[in-house]
This record gives sequence, structure tokens and C-alpha cells, in this order.
Amino acid sequence: MSQQRFKIFSDPVHGFISVPKNVIMDLIQTPEVQRLRRIRQLGVGHLVFPGAEHTRFNHALGAMALMQDALNSLSEKGTSISPEEQTAALAAALVHDIGHGAYSHTLEHELIDNFAHEDMSRVLLAHLNERFDGALGLALDIFDDAYERPFFHQLVSSQLDMDRLDYLRRDSFYTGVAEGEVGVQRLLKTLRVHPLQGGAGSEVTVEAKGIYAVENFLISRRLMYWQVYLHKTVLAGDQLLRAALHRVRDHHLHAGGPTAECIRRGSDALLFFLENDIGLDQIGEPRIRTAYCQIDDTDILFSLKQWMRAGDKAGDPVLADLCRRFINRDFFRVTFLSQDPNAPQVEQWRSRVADWLVAQDLAAEDTARHDAAYYLTTDRSRHTAYQNQSEMIGILDREGNVQELSEMTDTSMVSELTDFVVKPYVCYPKPVAIDLNAVPAA
Repeated sequence: MSQQRFKIFSDPVHGFISVPKNVIMDLIQTPEVQRLRRIRQLGVGHLVFPGAEHTRFNHALGAMALMQDALNSLSEKGTSISPEEQTAALAAALVHDIGHGAYSHTLEHELIDNFAHEDMSRVLLAHLNERFDGALGLALDIFDDAYERPFFHQLVSSQLDMDRLDYLRRDSFYTGVAEGEVGVQRLLKTLRVHPLQGGAGSEVTVEAKGIYAVENFLISRRLMYWQVYLHKTVLAGDQLLRAALHRVRDHHLHAGGPTAECIRRGSDALLFFLENDIGLDQIGEPRIRTAYCQIDDTDILFSLKQWMRAGDKAGDPVLADLCRRFINRDFFRVTFLSQDPNAPQVEQWRSRVADWLVAQDLAAEDTARHDAAYYLTTDRSRHTAYQNQSEMIGILDREGNVQELSEMTDTSMVSELTDFVVKPYVCYPKPVAIDLNAVPAA
């Protein structure tokens, strides 16, 4: 009996996923990819949507599965794809998010300055290529958009890539938000490389018959952002978790006494990043890369549970309270505003919070104004479903010409999805009554 050439994974979103028993299966077995099992896809989203317990590992497999389907469809339409290119594209899709840190996007900018997870994905892919004796060189070229057939990179990273197609459908499934449902297979079946040979200058386009599927994809993306990714309770959880880490980093790492002793019971890998100012130019260093790969969601939860003890005598009640709130899901309130608040208004709100902290024995009068900054924040959520100014979605008409999506005569609604929607908001403790009259609520 011949040995099977594929490993089968059962996925509730895409069904059975066939993984080739070659470098792809070897990649899945690496600690870097297995680490994604310990990072939730939606960060704090599972505290808002109880079913959203899926991980970055699920998503990585899903993006790779969609890449398989896309390449098969493009091959059937006449674009030649070699076995080496197939394997490299699958590898690039599999590891496209390997650089995500704990709690996904929530802490993306908290541990390393001027950082995006794609930067670490590139570092880790290059390191894996060395470990695999250059077997991932083509995958690295595709990831970098340095390969002579650029349509491969578009399938990995563009406005209509396998990453977005998977996460929208997967997140819709696990959150139960039906508005995010995307006709993925319809989209994949209408993809076409133009020119068909797929040489230099080639691009991924959508056949005209798939235009409504693209519209549905963009509308679903907007709805998912406002109903899930930028849900006000998700924003509240994000702000609370960041506040706890800021408290540790800003005030107490180098202090003495019970608080410092308590803090140092946290995760060593996490403390490494909180104790040191690490910039983007350092992430290629082995010690930084190694420390980063040691952090996942469990490090954050473990540390917060340790720091909850910081409220003991001569300790830090503020840090203990922030950690307790996150562990027990006692979030702050988020209120959307119709306009940005001015500085005097924010100061008035902060004064109210400071008084509340003193009344709750969480802060002394001489530190309450400072401590209030961890409890009251103002920010802006912003999103656009389709950034046609930076990268267009091309529609291939029946005459073989490519037109930008929003220019097609029957897609007038798409133009509304190209605008950035910005929503200012204030985040503050629920028991505190702050005056929102000067800044009307949205």
C-alpha cells in the first residue's frame, strides 16, 4: 500500500483541508507555527462573543486551504503554476500571520516600538528558511513581492487576499454574526490572472460575473469591523489590557518593595519586553526573536493573575484593580462621540475619575490625577472597507479590459465603502458619571 501524500485536517469552516506531506507539513510542525494555537484570533473578542475561541492556527490553515483552491482555479483557467510555485505560495499563506503576538492586534504596538506583526512574520520566515536549508526561498520572495510573477504576492497580501477571505468567513462563523458571511467559493471561482500567462506585471482580477460577490465581500468587511472588530466592548477590553501593561511598564518595574516583588512573578518573556525599549530595527536579533516567540496568550493571563496580588499592603491597588477587572471581565464603559472632545473636557472627566479613585481607596489624593489616566482614555476607531487609492480591485470585463471596481457602472454603492469612517470615543469606569453634554454622544 502506497503512503498517503496528504495529511487531512478537519475544519468546521472549510471542511476537510489536505496538507501536502512535504515542506508544508514540516512547517506546520515547527514551534513557530504551533505557537499560533495559543493565540486567539480575535484577541479579547472571545470575552464579547462567547464562541470566538478560535486561534491564529485555525486561521493559518484556513488561509492555506483557500490558497490551494485559488491556485487550482487559476490553473484550470490556463495560468501555468509549477509544483514549486504551488508549494511556495501555500507556505507563504500558512505563515503570513506567524508574527502575531499575544492577544493578536490588541497588543501589537505595545511590546515593540513602531512595529507591525508583518515585520516579525518576515523575520521568522527568513529564519525558518535558514533552518530549512533554503527550501523556503521562493516563499520568502513571494512574501516580499520580489518574485517575477507578482500575482502570487497578491494572493497572499492584497485587498482581496486569502487572509481576508478566511478571517471574514471564520470570524463570522465563530462569533455568530451572520452579516459577515462571504461567498468565498464564488469569489475564488471568478478569480483570473491578467494577462493569463501570469508573467511580470500580471495581476489578480475578478471576472465581471463575480462583481456582486466582491460587493458582498466589501460590505461584509465593513459590517464585521463595526459589529465585531471595533465593537465598543472589544474596545473596552483592549483599553483595559493595555492600561494594565502600561501601569507595569511606566511605574513599577524598577521600583522596590512588595509591588516590584509581585510584578516579577509574571512571565519572564513578557517582562523582557516591558523592561526594555525595543524598536523595529532590533527584531532580527536572535535574543529578541526568541523572546517574542515565547509569548502567547497564556503569558498575559498568568501575569495578570500574579499582578492581582499587587493590592496588598504597601502595594499598588491600581495595578491590582486593573488586572482583576480584566480577569473577571469587569470592563470600563465605552461611549462613542460625534466629535473629538477638547482638552478642558477631558481634564474635567479625569478629575471625576480621580475623585472616584480616592473614594474607592484605589489612589491617594496626591496621585489620583495621575492614576486616573489609566482609567479614562479617549481614542478614535477608524476603518475603510476598500482603499482604492492605494491598491485597486480589478474587474476583467468581457472585452478583456481591466477596470477599477468603483468605476464599473453597476457598483455605485462601492464608492461609499472607500471613505474612512471615524468614530471618536471615551472609555471610563461605569460607576463614574461624566458630563457628555459638551461632546454629544453618537
